[in-house]
Amino acid sequence: SVLSQAIITDQNRQLLYLGIIAPITFWITTLICAPMIDGYNHLSWMVSELGALGTKSQYIFTIGLVLSSAFNIVFVVGLWRFCKKKNLNKVPLFFFLMYSFLAGPGLYPMPLPEHGYVGLPMLLIIFAPLVTLLFWYKRRDVIKINTLVIICTVLFGLGFLVYFPDILSDYFGLKQRFLYTAWTIWSIGISYKSSLKNK
Repeated sequence: SVLSQAIITDQNRQLLYLGIIAPITFWITTLICAPMIDGYNHLSWMVSELGALGTKSQYIFTIGLVLSSAFNIVFVVGLWRFCKKKNLNKVPLFFFLMYSFLAGPGLYPMPLPEHGYVGLPMLLIIFAPLVTLLFWYKRRDVIKINTLVIICTVLFGLGFLVYFPDILSDYFGLKQRFLYTAWTIWSIGISYKSSLKNK
């Protein structure tokens, strides 16, 4: 019926809104944890140092990262339904899902050996904007993402500087945060655009 369809549409819109809540949860977590560590500097210190083993902020950091990852998974479910309804290619959703590997470094804090690799798949988020543009470009009647892709690709490119230690050598934290800022803009942008079109 029309009523049941309206309810389903509204429910899915709520799932899509989690694309806004997921990255905001990450940033709130970092802002809560940072004052708990003496001398913490967002520009030079690694994000993972907020949840290092034995720190006062360890468990808050872990909870925040796990929550952010969980919210993202539900967001991807909403995107899956949106893609199915609008007949959009679902391949880009794989790259959206990679953000949820953020939980790994939270569950295996520094300096545990697992910390170095449990979150590695998350780096694939760097390719999310370009892959999404590749598969959705011909469906601009459904969702327009060109400007969003350009902005996020530039920011992801700046974040890729984490692999070039000689560039901005004293600002590793800043380089990391370029990655998180790019993902935040990307996730919120897609969440907003898809929820508007989720009719």
